[in-house]
Amino acid sequence: MKHSNQLIHEKSPYLLQHAENPVNWYPWSEAAFAKAKEEDKPVFLSVGYATCHWCHVMERESFEDGEAAARLNDTFICIKVDREERPDIDTVYMAACQMLTGRGGWPLTVFMTPDKIPFFAATYIPKTGPLGQGGIMELCRNVKDLWKNKRENLLQSAAEIHSGLGRSFLFPPASADEMKHLPQMADRAYAQLEQSFDAEYGGFDAAPKFPTPHRFLFLLRYYRRSGKKHALDMVKRSLKAMRMGGIWDHAGFGFHRYSTDRHWLLPHFEKMLYDQAMLALAYLETWEITRENFFSRTAEEIFHYVLRDMTDPEGGFYTAEDADSEGEEGRFYVWSRAEFRRVLEGTEDREIWENLLNIKSEGNFHDESTRQKSSGNIPHLSFPAKGESPDFPADLSEKWERVRQKLFAHRKQRIHPLKDDKILTDWNGLMIAALAYAGRILGKKEYLAAAQKAFAFTEKNMLQKDGRLLHRFRDGDAAIAAHADDYASLIWGLLELWDAENNPLFLEKAMRFQQQMKDDFWDEEKGGFYLTGKEEKDLPVRPKEIYDGALPSANSVSVSNLFRLARLSGEKKWKEDAKKTVLAFAGTVKKHPAAFTHFLTGLEDALPVI
Repeated sequence: MKHSNQLIHEKSPYLLQHAENPVNWYPWSEAAFAKAKEEDKPVFLSVGYATCHWCHVMERESFEDGEAAARLNDTFICIKVDREERPDIDTVYMAACQMLTGRGGWPLTVFMTPDKIPFFAATYIPKTGPLGQGGIMELCRNVKDLWKNKRENLLQSAAEIHSGLGRSFLFPPASADEMKHLPQMADRAYAQLEQSFDAEYGGFDAAPKFPTPHRFLFLLRYYRRSGKKHALDMVKRSLKAMRMGGIWDHAGFGFHRYSTDRHWLLPHFEKMLYDQAMLALAYLETWEITRENFFSRTAEEIFHYVLRDMTDPEGGFYTAEDADSEGEEGRFYVWSRAEFRRVLEGTEDREIWENLLNIKSEGNFHDESTRQKSSGNIPHLSFPAKGESPDFPADLSEKWERVRQKLFAHRKQRIHPLKDDKILTDWNGLMIAALAYAGRILGKKEYLAAAQKAFAFTEKNMLQKDGRLLHRFRDGDAAIAAHADDYASLIWGLLELWDAENNPLFLEKAMRFQQQMKDDFWDEEKGGFYLTGKEEKDLPVRPKEIYDGALPSANSVSVSNLFRLARLSGEKKWKEDAKKTVLAFAGTVKKHPAAFTHFLTGLEDALPVI
């Protein structure tokens, strides 16, 4: 009989991945912290998600290892958290990690007191560190000694970190006079993005390169207002390069998470729903400006992937697909040249496809962690010189679709990566927004129908009788109090449905959810929205976010939502709340505006009416 721990009763695919570890995992619960107090042990918190490659590595090395598990069980009460289910927990303890180490990432590893106050934080930790230092085995031994013999030192450190954590979620407000200088803030963000832009391959900053589509949305709005052509050119160059690179799944469509190099060739292979939604919006708005079909076609191919592979029969959208299959990252997506040739045997122009897709006998894929090259190939197109078309030659475009279908049908027979089939209200809201926007500007009724069906799913399964939302649905179970992101993203989706359909019901529902968000999340003293509702009390501090990272923050999305609601409804209260939100964070945003591009996108929409 297999060993199982307390995670066996959970719904999260990530937690269930760890339910048979020899580590005695608990889910985040008061029972776990009560157990820590009862046994007088510190807490080991591990935060990750189902499609996280390095989370899998740490599990194989330590959490499935009997020796490491025994050491963890002896030293700690161990708690496992799915960051996608509980972004509030992740936000608080990631802030501690960044405060202590200057960086973050997943898996997130935190040691804390039974009162939930951290005293150590890191990301991935190997079982045994170099020279016998800094691995799980050594850290457990050291912490056990300190907890027993020098606990006051640990508690003093925890108190200092707790104080710093509180400051992490304080934001200097701007004065009312600074509202006059909002356009200059956008100008500075544009200048910062221009400085970090990779003129040859598109994107921003050095490798690894993340898509960060909210940067593109900001640049597109900035172009519309300012007329600066380079803002549009940066977007076009980046979107073309990404679509041609290995970060795009040429056989099955959809974008991988990010590129480990500046060429967009070697991706981190997981696919996230939010990337598909936000990138579709960026490609669609670029098409709306340029009318270049390359951009609308890419958005439609994203939707093809999502509606084919990531949609529940009742209409909700699944969360993600893993990077790993058969224990290897990217195995599902790469091709040897021999296999590629075998699949296309007898196909006209096979050698042309082999050359166009850069399929080499020696391979072009190397492992992210070891940097060793394999014989595998990531299909990708060579990036064109400036001004050249990123498409196949006209005479090959129709032929390519037949070739792609052959490759896709063959790949479908492989062992697939894990699909994280939980459904999250906020990520669904983003996809509803993208589909509704596409349905409106492309005149595609099937996209509007999919958006409406997804909202109907949310309303049926994620809405409580008191009008409050829930965050997660899986396997017939809806649970976890919604966060500010859930409200903000779903309101965005409803506003796009209103724009597409002019159905007053969508506007009424958007206003109802906005009022509920105000009631539960609003900071009455300083303005803006907390991440957690006022009834949620299980964290040592109440987090508030404005940084636009992989996803735009709830406050950034709300700036745009509130100004749109004011314009559509004529109700002044939404405009006042929008202004208060801007004032609450503008003091932070002005320090480095390029880090808050979705916040600034909302301002770009509102500048004519502020």
